[in-house]
Parts: sequence; C-alpha cells; structure tokens
Amino acid sequence: MKDHLVIFDTTLRDGEQSPGASMTKEEKIRIAKQLEKLQVDVIEAGFPAASQGDFESVQAVASVVKDSTICGLARAVENDIARAGEAIKPANSGRIHTFIATSPIHMEKKLRMSPDEVVERAVWAVKRARDFTDDVEFSPEDAGRSDVDFLCRVIEAVIDAGATTINIPDTVGYNVPHQFGNLFKQLIERIPNSDKAIFSAHCHNDLGLAAANSLAAVRNGARQIECTINGLGERAGNTALEEVVMAVKTRQDIFTVDTRINTREILAASRLVSNITGFPVQPNKAIVGANAFAHESGIHQDGVLKHRETYEIMRAEDVGWSTNKMVMGKHSGRNAFKTRLEELGVEFETEQELNEAFVRFKELADRKHEIYDEDLQSLVTDNNTQRVENESFRLVSLKVSTETGESPQAEVTLWMNGDEASALSTGSGVVDATFKAIESLVNSGSSLLLYSVSNVTNGTDSLGETSVRLEKGGRIVNGQGSDTDIVTASAKAYINALNKLESDLDKAHPQAPV
Repeated sequence: MKDHLVIFDTTLRDGEQSPGASMTKEEKIRIAKQLEKLQVDVIEAGFPAASQGDFESVQAVASVVKDSTICGLARAVENDIARAGEAIKPANSGRIHTFIATSPIHMEKKLRMSPDEVVERAVWAVKRARDFTDDVEFSPEDAGRSDVDFLCRVIEAVIDAGATTINIPDTVGYNVPHQFGNLFKQLIERIPNSDKAIFSAHCHNDLGLAAANSLAAVRNGARQIECTINGLGERAGNTALEEVVMAVKTRQDIFTVDTRINTREILAASRLVSNITGFPVQPNKAIVGANAFAHESGIHQDGVLKHRETYEIMRAEDVGWSTNKMVMGKHSGRNAFKTRLEELGVEFETEQELNEAFVRFKELADRKHEIYDEDLQSLVTDNNTQRVENESFRLVSLKVSTETGESPQAEVTLWMNGDEASALSTGSGVVDATFKAIESLVNSGSSLLLYSVSNVTNGTDSLGETSVRLEKGGRIVNGQGSDTDIVTASAKAYINALNKLESDLDKAHPQAPV
C-alpha cells in the first residue's frame, strides 16, 4: 500500500502575498470551491488576524467547503490564534497553523528572543490552538537556516504539546534538494516522538528548486507538501501544486506515496487563479503552460503520432486539457450558460448576478462567433473585478484614434463618485493615450509597474486579458480587464487597479514582527 501524501494548498494565503495578488472574499470562495473539486486535502484559506476582510474570507470559505480541511494561519500570539480559531469554527474540519521563527538571525534580529523563550512560546501557542481544534500544525519559520539540534528540541516539545503536523519551511528558498532531504531524514530519526506527527515541506522558489526540494523531502519521510496553484507566492513563488502532484503520479516507480488529487481539475484551477489574480501563466510552464503538450519539431511530432510515449510522459487529458473545449454561441440559452458555469465551479448568489452575466455573455457572442470555457471564466472574472466594494471610478465611454504619422489620441469619460467627467489625451500609442487620459481625470499619483496582455483563446476575435500593476506609497495592486477590444480591456484593468488603490485593503503581514 502506498502512503497518502497530504496536499496542503496555500494559494489563498501565501499565494495571495504576491505583490498585487490580494483577492476579494467572493474570489477566494470561487478558488476554494475549485480546490475542493481538485480534492485538495487542506486549504489554507488565509491569515485571519491580518484584517477584518481576511477574517471574513476565511470564515466564508470554512462555511462553504465541506470536503477539505480549512486552515487559518496564526503567529504565536493570543490575538492571532483566537482569530484563527473563530474563523475556522464553521468548517467540517478545521486546522490552526501556528509558527515562530527558529533560525539564529530571525530570533536575534526579528523576534529579539532567546532560544529558551522561543521554545516556551512555541509550546504555549500549540496548547492554545488546541483549545479550538485537535488539528494543529506548527512551523519553525526559516527552518532551512536553523540549527538542527535546536530544531529537534523545539519540534519534540511542540509534538508533546499536541501538534499533529510539523511543517519544515524553506522560508527564503535557500536550500538545495540533497540538503533539504537530509534535514527531514535527521529530524525524523533524531526526534523521539516524530512518529506522532506528519512532517510537511513548505518551499519557496528563489533558486528555482521549490518542487525539487519538496520531492526530496517526500523521499526522506515528509508526508505533506505545502504548495500553490501555478506556484503563486511571494518573490519567486512557492512550490507549484501541479508540478509535485504530477511528478508523484508520473514517477510511481520512485515515490512510495500517492495523492487523492483529481488531476483532471488542475488546468481549470490554474486558469481560474490566473484570471482572478492577473498573474498570467508562462507558455512553457510545466503541466499548465500553453506549450506544455505542444510539439513543433518534426521529429517529435512524428514520434508522438507513432507512439505517444516517445515524447510525452503524461497525457494532456489527465490534467484537464481535453475537458475545456465546450463551445457556446449566440444561440445558447440562459440555462445552458448557467449549467456550464456551474460545471466550471462558478455559482451565482442571486438571480440578478446571473442575469447580468448572461447579458454580458450575449454581448460577447455578438462580437465573437465561438465562445469557449476559457472565455466564460474570463467573462465572469472580469464582471467580478468591476465589483470593487465602494468603487470610485467606472468607465463610461472610450474613443480612440490612430493614424500613421500622427499622435494617437484617446477620449475617456469616467463616472467618478457620482459625476461624469471627460478628458482627451495623446500618447505614444492608443493604450498610453488612454492611461494618460484616465490619469488626467483621477490624479492618482500612482506609478505603473506592469502592463501585460494575453489572449484567452486563439484567433483575432479572441478575448484579450490585460493586467495592470500600480504602486502608490509602497502599496501594490493588480487590476484586470478583458474585452475583444484590447484598448477597452486595458482601460478596464487600469480603472480596476485604481479602485483597489482607493479601497481599504491594508492588512498585516504574517512574517512582520508582532
């Protein structure tokens, strides 16, 4: 019998810490439902103490997800643990994940605590978390740079206190596979009560080794991997769920473990997270990239046609590539529209929301002959991005003109806090002119950090998705927009980002000093 490998998804928590990747409660619920369809074992839904919004999001996810354990992150302090305990209360199965740093540099420079004080606080935190749930996970932050003897001491103490999962994080992505795997081997062998807990790996991808390090940990006794969809996360990101799951599934000759993941839902999860966060998936990304199963070389094409295994080690169908090809059009009815979106994991809370989305679908169908699942996902996501709470700005109309040898122009009319205002600007291109016209109206004082465009499907009538990243006063937000007209999509994305800058999204960072 193969051991069960627990898949702990932290897209909604660690993934959301990517600059500009903050999600609304509704967006978190959509992703959580897809993760449930994916059959993820544990969903780390957020850091409840970060803000009231984060608390409500975790609580909402705990209320709607029934088949996955819902986890809340908490520093080793009273308020964090109490908030996490309250947030996960509605869950069928709830977990609190508490942590404290154990590396010399973190203890001295950040915590300003002695090793003895860290052990005492860690034990207290686990015992306090046990007041809310029997499922408690403990992480020695920056374990990858911690003294092994001290790690053994801390971990033995927290297992005695009631921790059921011990997570070993490579917080700064510093480790390499043989080193990280050996760390797990040492800990499991040296800690007397290690058999009383599941050991977990949480790796960051700063050196591009997150998946390799996680798999090395599994080879040395880890039975949980913490990961995110598309490898989303701070800096260079986290371990990509799709990579470690398919590595274990494909190389059963190497791994003595298996997961319960429904791999056919991987692509749907990837696209949903990409649409909501505005972080596009690179074409050559393993498993979920557009080129992951493409063969351009004549020799490769010939080999695949003769026998698939010559150049393909996985079937595209196994990760969902063949399931997202349903075509809808202008004659498709409301019920078919609703049913297909439900199959894609999208549900509407009210009839009004469904009716609004259906109107947008019909408008798109008049401009685009064939509408694919990817278009539907983008359409619904774009509709939701326009629903920033207490939005300050809304696009009313856009008129652009461009002519060879002349400066492109854009005339924009915005709804601004109840009034309409218009502006005309020129630029190096129509998108540049559009952004300048918007800025002349709102005077946001923000800096444009990123502007990217991607097509949802093939063809010149494809929906275009645009992402805009703005920074102001150290705060970074992403805006998304989609339209068959790329300039309109760009304006929507810019306005969406401006609305996020105006909204109250400030939250605490879990690794900030208490």
